[in-house]
Amino acid sequence: YGTAVVGTVSGTSITYGTPVVFQSSAAYYYANVYEPNAQKVVIGYRDDVASSAGTAIVGTVSGTSISFGSPVVFNSANTPFLASSFDSNAGKIVVVYKDVGNSNYGVAIVGTISGTSISFGSEVTFLAANGGAYETVFDSSANKHVVFYDNPSDNNYGYARVGTVSGTSISFGTAAKF
Repeated sequence: YGTAVVGTVSGTSITYGTPVVFQSSAAYYYANVYEPNAQKVVIGYRDDVASSAGTAIVGTVSGTSISFGSPVVFNSANTPFLASSFDSNAGKIVVVYKDVGNSNYGVAIVGTISGTSISFGSEVTFLAANGGAYETVFDSSANKHVVFYDNPSDNNYGYARVGTVSGTSISFGTAAKF
């Protein structure tokens, strides 16, 4: 089951509240991010019962517990290799993943939190090949996301692309091998 638990740090120790189930079936490829403006946690995951669909759910921490809104499907096809980052400039969540229903391409999608729910724009391809091992970070100085991935078109070498969020979409610059 997809389960979350709130941890409280004190010095070099951590204590935990009671685990809370948000997905009462198998879930994999978690991508978690905190949205400080809304003070919400967003958990992205692959729902292995519902056609392995890409799904996100918004959580609210209160004390040592967490409660959740309803899950939202952002990709109805098999969705492995999720990663996410928060855009503090645009106030948006960016989720990257492999879309098996779209030729196994690496894609990104922008999410907007409203209350205890999240809505998504349209997915944008950053890798038109069957790659994987995705990661994304946000550079708050440049107000840009950087998506990292292995490129099967070039011996699975490591590549990165810079992404810029505008509204509910994201655009990417030229790929750079690292």
